[in-house]
Amino acid sequence: MASDKKPGFFEETEEMVEKYVQDRMLLFKLQATEKAANLVALMVSGIVIGMIGFFILMFLSIMAGYYFAELTGSLFYGFGIITLVYIVLLIILVLLRKKILHNFVANTVVRIIFDKQTDEDEPNSTHNVPDQAGPDTYQQP
Repeated sequence: MASDKKPGFFEETEEMVEKYVQDRMLLFKLQATEKAANLVALMVSGIVIGMIGFFILMFLSIMAGYYFAELTGSLFYGFGIITLVYIVLLIILVLLRKKILHNFVANTVVRIIFDKQTDEDEPNSTHNVPDQAGPDTYQQP
């Protein structure tokens, strides 16, 4: 006869809490997977664009080397000019790598990880909560 009883309030609440925790864990996994996929897609597309850009730059450099070789009358000096240009660019890049390259990569990764578009679907998001500035900044959902 004890098995015929309906579950009590605490049993129902425990089941609901367990289901809620499982659902939240699944949501977290899905969001983490989506963000990782976006990051990998960005990296792969960056590598492909970088490779294409490398080949374009390589062929343009060969063309410029022959052009300067024709102007100077020497293959050595023509390609030497192009080499000097690349050495100067390398020095500039090494000197400014933390300001330019490091910040760009770090900001891109942070932007993907903390993407607001996927976080808006979260039930506990704070986009309906008024700012600290006052109640006139509160916007109705």
